[in-house]
Amino acid sequence: MRSFAFLAPLTLIAALATPAFAQTPQVNVTVGGDLTEDVEDLGQRDVDRQLERLQTVIERRLARDGALEGSQINLVLTDLKPNRPTWEQAAETPGLSIIDSFSIGGATIEGEVITADGQRLPVRYSFYSSSIAEVRGYSTWQDAEQTYARLASNLVSGRLVSR
Repeated sequence: MRSFAFLAPLTLIAALATPAFAQTPQVNVTVGGDLTEDVEDLGQRDVDRQLERLQTVIERRLARDGALEGSQINLVLTDLKPNRPTWEQAAETPGLSIIDSFSIGGATIEGEVITADGQRLPVRYSFYSSSIAEVRGYSTWQDAEQTYARLASNLVSGRLVSR
């Protein structure tokens, strides 16, 4: 009985702190465009992980900032370039080193946002390093990650169409 008396006020506070009308946006990510032809070269596992990563980055940023509540966001990853060779590329191409080889990378994302009131807003965003000197970090998908973060920032700020 005591535990109920202790938990009841906490439950009430938690319920009041979260608005009942707030709906997190639904984010759908698929492969399309030129990337459909490159999946085999990059490796299905890597592409699937990038789809998940794009979805996670967008969902977390929108939830954190409370943006686009009740909307549906349909994104298509149309191009994806790694900064370092993927496991599949390294296995298929002698001489490529997962550690020593690197290049410019990035991604192109297209799609639409369907707002809670039914408006359809196009989305297109791409980012690629323009030279090797711009490549920062050591991960395989460094520039792609930067693309996802920048797109999320644009969605939050209302700049849906960019570059």
